[in-house]
Amino acid sequence: MTLPEKYMRRCLELAQLGIGSVSPNPMVGAVIVHEGLVIGEGYHEQYGQAHAEVNAINQVLDRFENASELLKASTIYVSLEPCAHYGKTPPCADLVIKHQIPKVVVGCRDPFDQVNGKGIEKLEAAGIEVISGVLEEECKWLNRRFFTRVQKQRPYIILKWAQTSDGFFAPADKSQYWITGEESRRLVHQWRGEEDAVLIGKNTAAIDNPQLNVRYGNGRSPKRVVIDRKLELSHQLHIYNQSVETLIFNEIKTDIEGKIKYIALEDFDRFVPQYILFQLYLQDIQSVIIEGGAHTLNTFIEAGLWDEARIFTGNAILGQGIKAPCVTGSTIEELLSGNDLLHILYNKPIA
Repeated sequence: MTLPEKYMRRCLELAQLGIGSVSPNPMVGAVIVHEGLVIGEGYHEQYGQAHAEVNAINQVLDRFENASELLKASTIYVSLEPCAHYGKTPPCADLVIKHQIPKVVVGCRDPFDQVNGKGIEKLEAAGIEVISGVLEEECKWLNRRFFTRVQKQRPYIILKWAQTSDGFFAPADKSQYWITGEESRRLVHQWRGEEDAVLIGKNTAAIDNPQLNVRYGNGRSPKRVVIDRKLELSHQLHIYNQSVETLIFNEIKTDIEGKIKYIALEDFDRFVPQYILFQLYLQDIQSVIIEGGAHTLNTFIEAGLWDEARIFTGNAILGQGIKAPCVTGSTIEELLSGNDLLHILYNKPIA
């Protein structure tokens, strides 16, 4: 591993700390190195607050009386191209120029039109040496949610379900049936805290009455998205408890009642997944876990609208019932979660 790769890997470790807190912004980490020593680190911690470069530079300013001289002889490593536009915060490229940091090493370019290449161009125009593409694929993978939203105008989609060892999703009578153990359920709650929203269909809401929160994990609970075409679900269900923003896709009304948002689709017979994802994109929702039921999962699978599939296989045997969905893709990981097997797929070949 080269020194630039070593420091960029540290940037990635820092950036990951922002998961679940910075969306719809990307996760970014920054490391400042002076004569082989790390003198400052930072990451984007919260949406709307300081970016990684700002936090790293501020750490140097706080720690060293001669910070100005140190920065003028340092290299800053950043996992994503420094921004060049005014958004929630001032441009990071301007801050690097202000402190006369002579060298910037970038993991990957920012795909956002207002940044893409412009941050690098601004730095180079100021006489700063810029090296880009260090651990580029790893940097893109870390921000796959952000890249998907910017480039495809839809959220990043994660399918999640549990199936029995003989390939069934649920009993034939659609009754609630626990397939996985406690470890897997805790892991799912952790995942929810990392994504913007969790989506279910009407049957799952009616049968399981899920809370869709993170009570067994950390982080904030995601927004809830429910497909209820004719608005038949009881308002006594947990999804109507006003605890978090909940979007109900239907064909009857568009309205807001507290934290419940009703969104009517013009055509509920065609392109429903596409319409839903575009509406979620407009709501600044960057990532969604689809947790069921089988019909809802299959609808998105058939439309080709998924990016990852996280499939738990338990030891139970049903013999008959509702068949589990089926997807094909590149295996990212296969591991044990308690007594369950977790298989993670990606919906395109991994380069």
